[in-house]
Amino acid sequence: MNKLAIAAVMGTALLMTGCASILNDKNQQINVTSTNGKSFQGTVDGVPFTGPGVVSVARQKSPKVFKVETQGCAPQTSVDPSIDLKFWGNIIFGGLLGSTTDASTEKMWKYSDNVTVTCAQ
Repeated sequence: MNKLAIAAVMGTALLMTGCASILNDKNQQINVTSTNGKSFQGTVDGVPFTGPGVVSVARQKSPKVFKVETQGCAPQTSVDPSIDLKFWGNIIFGGLLGSTTDASTEKMWKYSDNVTVTCAQ
């Protein structure tokens, strides 16, 4: 009987967690480059960055706007989120509770791994 109770508790705990919530970090690393390969300065979510380089952004349902301050570059580049494939696996294996966890933590969202800012030659 003890083994059955332990298995039930473990199964319930497993169903209440989301795959994306477990496998995805709260932040995503994005490689930001320019079309001319030169260095540029900008901000995303109010946090300064220098490109080309890797920028850490929080996973959210809303688009990320890369604001660039360097002359000759597009003043902003927007990147829309998409649903991470791990979320769909969680709907199949974790059901409603797991997918709700993924949605509430916003770890179900993913941005493109690479963002290119348009800059003049």
